[in-house]
Amino acid sequence: MLKSIIFDMDGVLVDSMPSHADAWIAVSKEVGAEVSREDVYEVEGANHILGIEWLFEKAGKKVEPHLYEEIKRKKVDYFSANASITPFDGMFECLRGLKQHFSLALVTGSDRYTVDGIMDDFFPDVFDTIVCGEDVHYGKPFPDPYLKAVELLDLKKDECIVVENAPMGVESAKRAGIFCVGVPTYVPPSRLSAADVVLSNHSSLYEYLGKLIPSGN
Repeated sequence: MLKSIIFDMDGVLVDSMPSHADAWIAVSKEVGAEVSREDVYEVEGANHILGIEWLFEKAGKKVEPHLYEEIKRKKVDYFSANASITPFDGMFECLRGLKQHFSLALVTGSDRYTVDGIMDDFFPDVFDTIVCGEDVHYGKPFPDPYLKAVELLDLKKDECIVVENAPMGVESAKRAGIFCVGVPTYVPPSRLSAADVVLSNHSSLYEYLGKLIPSGN
């Protein structure tokens, strides 16, 4: 029996990845790496540790441990100062309807500071459990973030489903052994083919989620 729906944030709840990508691009230039928005979309969902390692790998450099926090701070500062974030039309209403029947969780690679701001602005008091990038050492595509969410929800994996929009996020959910629904926002649908169900857009997502509500409720 389905008891919880676990959502990714960037690209599922809010249209924010272009701003994340621009922040990573700005930081990457400082380490001599040339990356594009499309490059960042391919690794969307990774926490800052994996994101930083990826940047340095693109630059052919090794990450010195003492640089992690400095680079993370620069990325977060740039994002906070320049980000343009909007919730996808109809998302709040969808979540509000689902919350009457299911516990809702959020699993994201973004940092707690950024997540708290977005939740306060757009989705106050909606989610029962939130797992952020710094809450696990191994972020997406490792299974750890979704396994932690299931643990915090105190549920079984087959009582949950995941909604994801990124290849790494889908991989993370499937490696955790959880049913995954993919909705493409920044990559072609074919990049989400590992998901159990791949929808076409947010309208079809709302329709799909609406059908999960028990009849007679």
